[in-house]
Amino acid sequence: VAHRVTCLQDPKMKGIPFHMLRTDIAGNISKRLSLSGIQIPRYGGACPRWNIHSAFMLPGKIHCALSKMPDGERYVCIARTIEKGIGRHGIYRSILSIGLGCQAKYAKDFVYADSLNLKDENAAVAIGVNCRTCPRMDCQQRAFPPINKNIDINLDVRGASPYVSN
Repeated sequence: VAHRVTCLQDPKMKGIPFHMLRTDIAGNISKRLSLSGIQIPRYGGACPRWNIHSAFMLPGKIHCALSKMPDGERYVCIARTIEKGIGRHGIYRSILSIGLGCQAKYAKDFVYADSLNLKDENAAVAIGVNCRTCPRMDCQQRAFPPINKNIDINLDVRGASPYVSN
């Protein structure tokens, strides 16, 4: 359904330009579509702060989030897990997470945005595309060093991540 909603764009009847992505529990992106303008990584996984990853913590529930990219653009995003495949005794079914979202300026037309505080600038979760390209040097969930900055890794200091500079 999320794929269909993302692709239903008629030039004569403008709707909400959505983005959609699908990941597995390891963070591998297996489907991506972006009409909203959000950058979705082509290789590797997305930012660990995207709600598409936290959806795995409560399977089957819809997770709503207001997210803010480094360029300042804000997005309303929802995510939910789905099970794929046929269950058999002793075999795990694949669990995937589907994310769907739009720019915050379309929030009034997106029912899932009703529960979000859109007026408060601090309510948005600061996200990036992925760790390697993210300029947010103080992110506690950084898993990789940035490709465009040199960082000092102190082997004598233990923190949330060796790549966090603040």
